[in-house]
Amino acid sequence: MNQPRRNNQQQNRRPAPKALPKPTDLWRPVPQLPDVELIVAAQDPAVLLRSLGDPPLMNKSTVAGHYIATVIERSAALASALAMSADLLAIPDQTDPT
Repeated sequence: MNQPRRNNQQQNRRPAPKALPKPTDLWRPVPQLPDVELIVAAQDPAVLLRSLGDPPLMNKSTVAGHYIATVIERSAALASALAMSADLLAIPDQTDPT
Protein backbone atom coordinates (compact mmCIF):
# COMPACT_ATOMS: atom_id res chain seq x y z
CA MET A 1 0.00 0.00 0.00
CA ASN A 2 1.05 3.52 -0.55
CA GLN A 3 1.95 5.55 2.47
CA PRO A 4 0.78 9.14 2.69
CA ARG A 5 3.34 11.66 1.51
CA ARG A 6 4.89 13.98 3.99
CA ASN A 7 5.70 17.53 3.09
CA ASN A 8 9.36 18.53 2.77
CA GLN A 9 9.45 20.38 6.11
CA GLN A 10 8.58 17.23 8.05
CA GLN A 11 11.08 15.10 6.12
CA ASN A 12 13.98 17.52 6.62
CA ARG A 13 13.30 18.20 10.29
CA ARG A 14 15.94 16.76 12.58
CA PRO A 15 15.44 16.07 16.25
CA ALA A 16 16.64 18.84 18.53
CA PRO A 17 19.99 18.13 20.18
CA LYS A 18 19.73 17.11 23.80
CA ALA A 19 20.97 19.61 26.33
CA LEU A 20 24.18 18.48 27.99
CA PRO A 21 24.24 18.51 31.79
CA LYS A 22 26.32 21.22 33.40
CA PRO A 23 29.70 19.98 34.59
CA THR A 24 30.06 19.61 38.35
CA ASP A 25 33.05 20.89 40.24
CA LEU A 26 34.07 17.82 42.23
CA TRP A 27 36.69 19.67 44.27
CA ARG A 28 34.47 22.45 45.57
CA PRO A 29 34.46 23.12 49.31
CA VAL A 30 31.73 21.28 51.19
CA PRO A 31 30.02 22.30 54.44
CA GLN A 32 31.35 20.97 57.73
CA LEU A 33 29.78 17.66 58.82
CA PRO A 34 27.80 17.65 62.07
CA ASP A 35 29.31 16.14 65.19
CA VAL A 36 29.05 12.37 65.43
CA GLU A 37 26.31 11.06 67.70
CA LEU A 38 26.71 7.80 69.58
CA ILE A 39 24.59 4.86 68.46
CA VAL A 40 22.30 3.22 70.99
CA ALA A 41 21.77 -0.49 70.43
CA ALA A 42 18.16 -1.66 70.26
CA GLN A 43 17.01 -3.75 73.20
CA ASP A 44 14.59 -5.76 71.05
CA PRO A 45 15.32 -5.30 67.33
CA ALA A 46 12.49 -7.58 66.13
CA VAL A 47 9.70 -5.75 67.98
CA LEU A 48 8.51 -3.96 64.83
CA LEU A 49 8.28 -7.26 62.94
CA ARG A 50 6.27 -8.86 65.74
CA SER A 51 3.93 -5.86 65.87
CA LEU A 52 2.97 -6.58 62.24
CA GLY A 53 2.04 -10.18 63.00
CA ASP A 54 3.14 -13.34 61.27
CA PRO A 55 3.95 -13.11 57.55
CA PRO A 56 1.13 -14.33 55.27
CA LEU A 57 2.73 -17.60 54.12
CA MET A 58 -0.05 -20.16 54.50
CA ASN A 59 1.09 -22.97 56.83
CA LYS A 60 4.64 -21.70 57.31
CA SER A 61 3.92 -18.20 58.67
CA THR A 62 5.06 -18.86 62.25
CA VAL A 63 8.31 -20.51 61.17
CA ALA A 64 8.99 -17.76 58.63
CA GLY A 65 8.40 -15.13 61.31
CA HIS A 66 11.02 -16.78 63.53
CA TYR A 67 13.56 -16.91 60.68
CA ILE A 68 12.98 -13.27 59.76
CA ALA A 69 13.27 -12.24 63.42
CA THR A 70 16.55 -14.18 63.66
CA VAL A 71 17.95 -12.32 60.63
CA ILE A 72 16.89 -8.97 62.10
CA GLU A 73 18.49 -9.77 65.47
CA ARG A 74 21.71 -10.93 63.81
CA SER A 75 21.82 -7.77 61.69
CA ALA A 76 21.37 -5.63 64.80
CA ALA A 77 24.17 -7.52 66.56
CA LEU A 78 26.53 -6.98 63.63
CA ALA A 79 25.61 -3.28 63.46
CA SER A 80 26.32 -2.94 67.18
CA ALA A 81 29.68 -4.68 66.77
CA LEU A 82 30.57 -2.36 63.90
CA ALA A 83 29.59 0.68 65.97
CA MET A 84 31.67 -0.60 68.90
CA SER A 85 34.70 -1.12 66.66
CA ALA A 86 34.47 2.55 65.63
CA ASP A 87 33.94 3.72 69.26
CA LEU A 88 30.45 4.96 68.35
CA LEU A 89 28.39 2.64 70.53
CA ALA A 90 26.69 4.28 73.49
CA ILE A 91 27.13 2.04 76.51
CA PRO A 92 24.39 2.60 79.10
CA ASP A 93 25.54 3.21 82.67
CA GLN A 94 25.17 0.24 84.99
CA THR A 95 23.71 2.53 87.68
CA ASP A 96 21.05 4.01 85.38
CA PRO A 97 17.70 2.29 86.18
CA THR A 98 16.10 3.14 82.79
